[in-house]
Amino acid sequence: MSAVRAPKVSYNWHLRMVMAARGMFATSDLLPLLAERGVVLSREQTYRLVAKVPERLNLTTLAALCDILECGPEDLIEPVRRQPAPKSTTSVRSVSRQTVPRSARVAPGFVR
Repeated sequence: MSAVRAPKVSYNWHLRMVMAARGMFATSDLLPLLAERGVVLSREQTYRLVAKVPERLNLTTLAALCDILECGPEDLIEPVRRQPAPKSTTSVRSVSRQTVPRSARVAPGFVR
């Protein structure tokens, strides 16, 4: 009997693409615009925000990005639902037995 596994929810981050559509290609372009809206980030933090998918995002930062880019959160964040792989019914023990090679037995008097 296999257990039903819940789908995993993830997201795609489109900040770089939205910036490019607005003619912004350098991450440093965001620094003064964010600061004007009360969001002070270092150059490195801003780079990571643009170049990588953030694990956490302050809502004030999200609101500032939406204001700067004249877009909504749905333009920056695309929820993705991923179906997990079904659980294998083969146990670890039986897999390890199948993949371990057996020692060869040489019969006495065997000459090649």
